[in-house]
Amino acid sequence: MDNLTHVAIYLAAAVLSVALMKRLGFAAVLGYLLAGIAIGPWGLALIEDVASAQHLAEFGVVLLLFVIGLELQPSRLWALRRPIFGMGSAQVLGTGALLGAGAFWAGLGWQVATIVGLGLAMSSTAFVLQLLAEKHELATVHGRASFAILLFQDIAVIPLLAVVPLLAAPGALGDVNPLVGIGKFLAVCAGLSFASRFLLRPLFHQVARSGVPELFTATALLVVVGTTLLMHEVGLSATLGAFLAGVLLADSEYRHELEARIAPFEGLLLGLFFISVGMSANLGLAASAPLTVAGLVAGLMLVKLCVMTVLARLSGMAQAPALKLGAVLCQGGEFAFILFALARDQQLLDGGTADMLMLVVTVSMALTPMFYAAAARYTRRPAPAAADFERVVDTDHHVVLAGFGRFGQITARVLRALQIPFTALEINPEQVELGQRFGNKAYYGDASNLDLLHAARVDKAKVFVLAIDDPEASVRTAEVVSKHFPEVTIFARARNRRHVYRLMDLGISHIERETYHSSLLMTEQVLIALGLSARQARRAVSAFRHHDEKALQDAHAIYKDDTKLVQSTREAADELRTLFEGDARLRPGGED
Repeated sequence: MDNLTHVAIYLAAAVLSVALMKRLGFAAVLGYLLAGIAIGPWGLALIEDVASAQHLAEFGVVLLLFVIGLELQPSRLWALRRPIFGMGSAQVLGTGALLGAGAFWAGLGWQVATIVGLGLAMSSTAFVLQLLAEKHELATVHGRASFAILLFQDIAVIPLLAVVPLLAAPGALGDVNPLVGIGKFLAVCAGLSFASRFLLRPLFHQVARSGVPELFTATALLVVVGTTLLMHEVGLSATLGAFLAGVLLADSEYRHELEARIAPFEGLLLGLFFISVGMSANLGLAASAPLTVAGLVAGLMLVKLCVMTVLARLSGMAQAPALKLGAVLCQGGEFAFILFALARDQQLLDGGTADMLMLVVTVSMALTPMFYAAAARYTRRPAPAAADFERVVDTDHHVVLAGFGRFGQITARVLRALQIPFTALEINPEQVELGQRFGNKAYYGDASNLDLLHAARVDKAKVFVLAIDDPEASVRTAEVVSKHFPEVTIFARARNRRHVYRLMDLGISHIERETYHSSLLMTEQVLIALGLSARQARRAVSAFRHHDEKALQDAHAIYKDDTKLVQSTREAADELRTLFEGDARLRPGGED
C-alpha cells in the first residue's frame, strides 16, 4: 500500500469518526482515537505499520507547544509562576506518590513504581487543550488552571526522561554531572533568546517584505523544526524547546501571523497524533483481561480526579470549577508513551507491563470527554471567569485595529492615552516597525486572513476598527469579519463614496470618509476668511453636511447603475444650490 493510500485512509477515518462524534455531542479528539482503533492492527487492519505515522504525528504536539508559547509573553509567564510551580508541582508529586505506591503494592520494584507513578501523573496537554478549546472554556477558572498544571508537567518531563537511564544503571549516576544538563538548558535558553531578537525578527521582517505568504509559512515551520532539532541534539525535550521558541517570539510583532500560519498544520498533525494513539492500543490485552484493564483505568481516573479536586479546593477554587479541573485532567498523557517506551528499552519495564500501561492511558483518553461531560452536567452551571489567571495571561482586548497607517494610528494614540488595550494588525512590515519604535503594539499580518483574526481574538473583541488604506483589502476584511464575527461592532474608514457604498452593502453602519471632516472644517475657516461670521459659516457647512449625508444614503441603492447615479448626483447638486440661494442669511452682510 503506497503512502497516498495511507493518507486517504487517515482522512476518511478522521472525517467519518469526527463527524459522528460531533453529531453525538462528544469532542473531536474522541473521534480521532476511535478512528485510529478502527483502522489499526486491532480493528480493520487497514494500516499495520503504526510507527510510520507516530513519528510525524508527534510533531503535532511540538507545534501545539510552540503555539502555546506564542500566547505567553515572558513577563506573563513569570507572573504565572505561582500557579505553575505551586499547583502544578503539588499535582504531579501528589498523584505520582499515590499511583507509585499502588504500583509498588502490586509488586513492582521501587524504580519501576516511581516511573509508573510519575508517568501516569502526567495528563495530555494536546488532548486537554483541544477539548477545552472546542468548548470555549480555555478562559475559565478551570481552563487557566489546567493550562498552568499542564505547563508544569511539560517542564517536569525533562528530568523524568533523564532519570530513567539512571534508574536502569545506578552506577552511572557517579559518572554524570547534573550541572552539565542544567548548563545545557541555560545555554539553549540564552541562545534562543539571542536568536529570537537579533536573527529571527530581522528574518521575518525580510520575509514579510517579500509579500509571499507561502514563504512566511515555510519560515515559521523552519523555526519550529530547527528548534526541535537543536533541543534533540543537546539531549533536551523537543516540546519544551518549541515552547521556549514560542515564548521568546511572543513579544514579536509577527506573533499573530505566526500563529495563523502554524494553526492549520498543528490541527492536522494533532489529529494524526490521536489517530496514531488509537492505532497503538493493544486491544488484545483488553480482550484477554478486561477486568484488569477496567480496574486500572478506573483507579487511574478516580485517583487523578480526587487529588486534583482536593488541591483545587485547598487553593480556594469553588466546587464546580474544581470538579471540572479534576475531570479534564484525569487521563494519562502523551508523555507516558514516551516514558514507558524508554523504560522498556532500558529493560526497567517488561513488554507486557508497558503495553498494559499504554492501553490504560489510551482508554483513559477515550473516556475523558464523556467523564468531563458528566462532570459538567453535575455542576449544572458554567464556570466563572478566571479572575486570578485572567489578569496575567489574558490576550483578549476590547478593540482590534486593522490598519496601522496614518488613519489608524490616530485611533491607536487615543486608545493608548486612555489606557484602553488594543491589538493592531498591519500588512506593511515597515509600518509595524515604525509603530513599535514609538511604543505601540502592532503585529504583522493580513487582516482578511480568518486564521489571523482568530489568533488576534476578534471573537472576544467589542469593537473592530477597520482603518485599512486599500479599499479592496478593506472590503475583503469587512466581508470576513462581518461573516465570521457578527457580534463585533465594526467602525470603518472609507477612501471615497464608492468605498462607502461597498461597506454599506455589508451592513456596516459606522463609516467615516477619511478626508470628509477635515475638508468641512477647512471649508468653514475659508468661509470665515471670505467675510462670513463664524455662525454663518457653521450653518452653511452644517447644511451641506446634512444634505450630503442624505444624498449618500439615497445614492446607495443605485450606485451600481452609472446612469441613475449621475442623474441622482445632478439632482442633489441642484437641490443644494436651491437651498443655499434661498437662505439670504448665508450671504456676506446678510442677517445673522
